[in-house]
Amino acid sequence: MAKQSQSLREMVYSYFCAQMKTGMLVVGDFIDQAEICEKLGISRAPLRDALIQLETEGFVSIRPRRGVFIKPLTLRDIKESYDVLGALEASVILSVFDKITKKHICKMREINDNLLNALECSDFELYYKLNGDFHDTFLDIEDNQLIKKIIAPIKQRLYDFPLRNYDPEWEKNNLKEHDRLIESLEKKNRQGAASILQYEHWSFSLQNEHIKSFYEL
Repeated sequence: MAKQSQSLREMVYSYFCAQMKTGMLVVGDFIDQAEICEKLGISRAPLRDALIQLETEGFVSIRPRRGVFIKPLTLRDIKESYDVLGALEASVILSVFDKITKKHICKMREINDNLLNALECSDFELYYKLNGDFHDTFLDIEDNQLIKKIIAPIKQRLYDFPLRNYDPEWEKNNLKEHDRLIESLEKKNRQGAASILQYEHWSFSLQNEHIKSFYEL
């Protein structure tokens, strides 16, 4: 029964993710829980569990006696997300640095080349996937599962709901930061690699103007 309940929760969670990603649910929308239960053929329990997870991850706001609403992404939310991602990814690089091999570095360079190709073809859906693959090359080496569970929903919150129009100039800078990260790894510059992630790649102050444009804030 527990596994079935978990499976239903995951199904409902995926349903909401898809609705937000495609723009069927947008900021401020009220979630009609009775309608969702009827549409998906589920009870209130897995719906409640999925909504609690979505609230924990910042996607919805559950208001007593008023209902559940899709939550806006504010500039403060973005800044705090960047601060957390920068600190965590930098800590991961420091933690796994000695485990990063030439094979990992070659993979990162190959992905970065493919990212440039995707950008030049304006294939932003592929670009986003490849960008995740680039970071996962070193994140997957990390044994601390909690860190990865924290990082994943933050990135979803920033980029998935809904899919946005990418800024080619910003993304080219992103690829240059990737190149400098790769160079630091090749040169065995542990602190340099961590610094690029925390104080350049995930720096809210450095990326501020692009962030405002990207999120139309």
